[in-house]
Amino acid sequence: MRRVAPSLGIRAPSLYKHLSDKDALEAAIISTGFEDQAARFEAATENCQDPLDALARAYREFAGQHPHLYRLMTERAFNRELLAPGSEERAARPLYQATGENLDLARAAWAFAYGMTTLELNGRFPPDADLDAAWRHGIDALRPAASTAGSTDGP
Repeated sequence: MRRVAPSLGIRAPSLYKHLSDKDALEAAIISTGFEDQAARFEAATENCQDPLDALARAYREFAGQHPHLYRLMTERAFNRELLAPGSEERAARPLYQATGENLDLARAAWAFAYGMTTLELNGRFPPDADLDAAWRHGIDALRPAASTAGSTDGP
């Protein structure tokens, strides 16, 4: 709290008038991150032909622009009761809709995006890796069955 307060132009005790402790501060920051993600995801999928691809691009872009916030939002457990009401759900809704409202598929898509993004942020891919191609293949594999119903591939 003492390190955050000066960047806001206030003293640490003043923060406690608004936030009870470090967990509340983190939850407020995470909530703001979810609201930012939600706005980006909603804008990316509005009138979009390929919402899953648009969401992947928006997710990757958000993490690349805000790596510290992204890590705070994704790398450890947090108290959901401290989040702004509806913020996490609003950020998740576009992915749920893009996967045909299939919760398991939405979770699989999020896990893929999280893994790819985390590995990319941590510099774990070889320098010559075509990450755009890897993203395309992953997203293609996660498309809802309805969008591939006309496919002649497979059994």
